[in-house]
Amino acid sequence: MRLTDEEQAMRAGELGPMRQWAIEHQIKVGRYFGARDFVPVSQAHIMADTESLGAAGVEWLESWARLPPRDRTVRVPTITDPRGTDFSATVRLKHEPWMLDLERRTIDAFRALGVLMTDTCINYQTIMAPLLGEHAAFGDTGVTIYSNSVCGARSNFEGGPSALSAGITGRTPRYGFHLDEQRRATLEVHVSVTPRSLDEWGALGGIVGRLSGDYWQVPAIVGIDRIPTSDEMKHFGAALASYGSVALFHMVGITPEAARNRDVIPASANLQRHRVGPSDITDFQARYARNIEAVDIVVFSAPQLSLVEMRQVANLLEGRRVTIPLLAITSPQVKPDADRMGLTARIEAAGGGVLAGMCFYQSYAREMAEANGWQRLATNSAKLVNILGGYGYQPALMSMETCIDLACRGGRIAP
Repeated sequence: MRLTDEEQAMRAGELGPMRQWAIEHQIKVGRYFGARDFVPVSQAHIMADTESLGAAGVEWLESWARLPPRDRTVRVPTITDPRGTDFSATVRLKHEPWMLDLERRTIDAFRALGVLMTDTCINYQTIMAPLLGEHAAFGDTGVTIYSNSVCGARSNFEGGPSALSAGITGRTPRYGFHLDEQRRATLEVHVSVTPRSLDEWGALGGIVGRLSGDYWQVPAIVGIDRIPTSDEMKHFGAALASYGSVALFHMVGITPEAARNRDVIPASANLQRHRVGPSDITDFQARYARNIEAVDIVVFSAPQLSLVEMRQVANLLEGRRVTIPLLAITSPQVKPDADRMGLTARIEAAGGGVLAGMCFYQSYAREMAEANGWQRLATNSAKLVNILGGYGYQPALMSMETCIDLACRGGRIAP
């Protein structure tokens, strides 16, 4: 890789041992992917939940946090993905003391590095949405695919050490979706029905993800007959990234790089083409409710809820009472607004729980299931149902309205 004088200085250790480690890590990643050089980034977003870090990962972060401030402070705004708990709800969730200790130590270490503890996977809705062409280093898959596709920014999926390195050095290897040629469509998906609800948008994302099935694939979606909302794009992209490891999609006539087919699909391209109709979406949803007669818990999470989604939950619970646990999980930025507008109080008056700064599947989901007796779970998040099977849950994908109806009638699914 070609290095600038400043990058050579980092590699030589002239800017401290942490920047030396970071640039060496990035050089290895860049060489693996054939990057010719580095590209400066404007911001970074780190995934580093303690379930993944473990004690060894936390100790590693703490070792860097002991360096002098000039050697350890991030160079570009660097923010965090959801944490592993909401400290105000640890008793309700039955999180163990050792989990909370790891969380506190991780938070202290990140703060020492100058990282902003935003604890969110919807930073594109609540913190600072990137602009068309802006280069960034984002960790969360849902953040990356939304930023790449809806905003037109440029980022690869940056694993925890890579995202931290980008914050420390202010750059990332120039490969993948930082390059024009990687952003062209590689398959076309013709949709004959536009989803209506968030779970249907997630189901469509899951279907397209399965059709793609490869990080380097870029699907172009054709046939959507209206402009989706930010929340609809959020659920679509999060599911697409989850089911297909896809980091970029184009929606012809909607997303910024695809005003017309020819913008992303060269005339000479012989792309694989697929069709998706109404039955594909209903079949996708149905497979997650098979052999489930009742659920133990309802969860709205993955991604965290926007203020608009919080209002929808509050409205649907108005004058009702849940009889099984219902969790609405949002970001630390949305939660104060939900409090101020009375949405939190309305949800809690109906017996629901409002949590902030965490994500259900990143919060020791298996241990929570065992401690609370949760196994069968209903949600409107296609991403969440895709992940929770690996934690021993039987998840059901349903609309927000159906999920809340379930929670108010004891979790029993009507025949």
